[in-house]
Amino acid sequence: MTVTPLHRSEKNRARPIRKGLHPKNLHNQGYDFPALVKSHPALAPHVKPNAHGELSIDFADPLAVKTLNAALLNRYYNIADWDIPEGALCPPIPGRADYIHYMADLLECGLGRKQSSIKLLDIGTGANGIYPLLACQIYGWQCVGSDINPQSLENVATIITHNPTLKDRFTLRTQHDKKHIFEGVIQAGEFFDVSVCNPPFHASLDEALKGSQLKLNNLARSRGEPKAKNQSPTLNFGGLGAELWCKGGEQLFLKKLIRESQAYATQCRWFSSLVSKSDNVKPAKKLIGKLGAVDIREIEMKQGNKITRVLAWTFI
Repeated sequence: MTVTPLHRSEKNRARPIRKGLHPKNLHNQGYDFPALVKSHPALAPHVKPNAHGELSIDFADPLAVKTLNAALLNRYYNIADWDIPEGALCPPIPGRADYIHYMADLLECGLGRKQSSIKLLDIGTGANGIYPLLACQIYGWQCVGSDINPQSLENVATIITHNPTLKDRFTLRTQHDKKHIFEGVIQAGEFFDVSVCNPPFHASLDEALKGSQLKLNNLARSRGEPKAKNQSPTLNFGGLGAELWCKGGEQLFLKKLIRESQAYATQCRWFSSLVSKSDNVKPAKKLIGKLGAVDIREIEMKQGNKITRVLAWTFI
């Protein structure tokens, strides 16, 4: 699908682009569980018929979700031994792949370069490192993943070690100052084609736990089951500390991300971020426009009943 550029006069009236998974997404036809089990036998104990008689897993089970991710990454993206610590954020692979595909669409507009020369910066790569892993394996991009948590980066470093082809394409950097996002990560004279980010959703741990419980209840309702009982903080999709919450929540984080991006306007072609709460889109676009961005895109992504959006902007 072609993403139409916005002229300066139109930038704050960007309309979301509606559709299902990206046409290039390998998961458009759902999960092929027999094939996944064949390539990753550890998934077998978690696969069983659901209420509709179709093979599935219990998406409320953290281990099942993590094992499914490992199977998907192994079969479709040739990533071996992917793992995350207990409680770490476990990202949905189809949706994360969509983000990368849409960023590739943006970069194709007037960019006649080899994919292997394109550089991606992942802000807050977490313990899963998912965006650089997918960008490296799908498009062959050069990637940098940054995070404020050294333990998270150590886990991603282990994944890279188990996949030697990533060694020269995926590097890690520690953000030592929680007050900054790009400063201390983007180096002098360095240029990135795109930055991606999955910002913390919530403003507090309590809010994060309530959100995770709501997610479990929605999963149960979709299967026609009773409401899920309150569980421990390590729920089905996990999330440690800054992965799920920060002071001021997503809205304040986006404001910091956008404001700081202006200082690196000539060192990144496209800045971008997931925006989970629709109410945060309008003020974010207003701020981006105020800071002088020449183009703003709002891209709506859909996986099942879940709708998320990516906001992307450029000063170049």
